[in-house]
Amino acid sequence: MNLDIDKELKKCRLCPRVCGVDRTAGCRGFCGAGRSARIARAALHYWEEPCISGKNGSGTVFFSGCTMRCIYCQNYELSAKNFGYDITERELARKFLMLQGQGAENINLVTPTQYIPYIINSVCDARKNGLSIPVVYNTGGYETERSLELLEGTVDVYLPDFKYFNDKLAAKYSSAAGYTRIVKNALDIMFEQVGEPIFDGNGMMIKGMIIRHLMLPGHLDDTARIINYISKRFGNSVYFSLMSQYTPGRKIKGHPDLNRTVEKKYYDFAVSICEDLGMENVFIQEGSSVGESFIPEFTGNYEHPV
Repeated sequence: MNLDIDKELKKCRLCPRVCGVDRTAGCRGFCGAGRSARIARAALHYWEEPCISGKNGSGTVFFSGCTMRCIYCQNYELSAKNFGYDITERELARKFLMLQGQGAENINLVTPTQYIPYIINSVCDARKNGLSIPVVYNTGGYETERSLELLEGTVDVYLPDFKYFNDKLAAKYSSAAGYTRIVKNALDIMFEQVGEPIFDGNGMMIKGMIIRHLMLPGHLDDTARIINYISKRFGNSVYFSLMSQYTPGRKIKGHPDLNRTVEKKYYDFAVSICEDLGMENVFIQEGSSVGESFIPEFTGNYEHPV
């Protein structure tokens, strides 16, 4: 399926903010995206969940801009400063094929929402030219029903965050009012599209959903509510990734509670909640994953498409 990109961007409503700006005329909404797709990096990435990265790495494309504004974002240059370079649909398709040629286990689209029309067309083009690996949609979970419906058939694996259960936290930390209702609805649609997980002979997920939750310091209660909800709603039909690597890369003014890491005892308690609920498909992390070594470096030395 090829979308009419100008039609989609004339009055942009791709994310729940429904800015309605005319991106074809150069206007930019909350996410900062303009008329063209924009990326900062396309490379093999080895630090996703084991069934995503595998031995060869995930073919990860980091898109510029973001529909959320998390004050603790580790990719701040991309999400808020729009770091990167513009790229056409054809060039993006070639990036996908290049990553597959490098042995990527999948194509991993990071913060992609604002570029959904480009992604759909580029994946379609790439598949016509030999793309055969799964497409992973790596999102903050802040998605509209219509945008997810557009993605049906394009995405094989959904990798959404469930950041907050408390809407006050979502508004305070990510400027995302109504997040909880929106992410719950998004997860239902994603699951309806991809169903229970399917793996290939090497243990790589080729269909399914992994719900991520990054624990924040001082908010164990919110984590517990998210875990309980996922267990009750999906049981063992999805995978859950409980992440401990929260790293305050820079001092966050006015939020001293976020200027520290998550203590091991609280992470261990969250793991025990999963165990008590009988959750079998849970990815957990060791304490060594806390730190900036898992954050890709974004510099000016990126490869411009040819």
